[in-house]
Amino acid sequence: MSDAQNSGNEAREMRPTRLRDALRQARIEAADRTGVVVELRDAEVARLEILNEALDPLFAQMPDNIDMFDRGISQGETPRLWIDVVAHIVMGRDKRIYRFVQDTRFGRTVLAESHDVPAIVDAVTDYVARRMVEREHALAVTPASESPIETTRRRGGFGVFLLGFILGAAALFALALFSSLNNF
Repeated sequence: MSDAQNSGNEAREMRPTRLRDALRQARIEAADRTGVVVELRDAEVARLEILNEALDPLFAQMPDNIDMFDRGISQGETPRLWIDVVAHIVMGRDKRIYRFVQDTRFGRTVLAESHDVPAIVDAVTDYVARRMVEREHALAVTPASESPIETTRRRGGFGVFLLGFILGAAALFALALFSSLNNF
């Protein structure tokens, strides 16, 4: 009878404690099954949704005044989980590996690549932290006073404009004077 009680206790311990955990487990199982079936896009989206859900705690910690991250899944020809405007997660060629990439002016850079959700969550956490620090530095930098070179350039530019205006006016006056003398 104690073996029956032990197996009953083990079964209760193995069951998910929350509905959210049960749904997550069902999604993982469904994504594993559909990874073999023809509908690979649905499997990609399901895997990206799992990752998106795993990122919820990270984005829940974000201060309300930071709105530079806009997370969401786009379901185009290639489904993507967008973190912000330049960074997203896409599934690799085998449809089981997560690839965290950032678009730069020099092309696309792979920031992290892994089969494991926690590894990608860590990479996204590091990326978000770096972006937040960059934002703080950009907001904290005060505009430097104008250098003497910039002031000279502005005055020189205005001087050239003024000289051109005066010479143009003088040329028009001379042309008008010359044409009036020719008429007499």
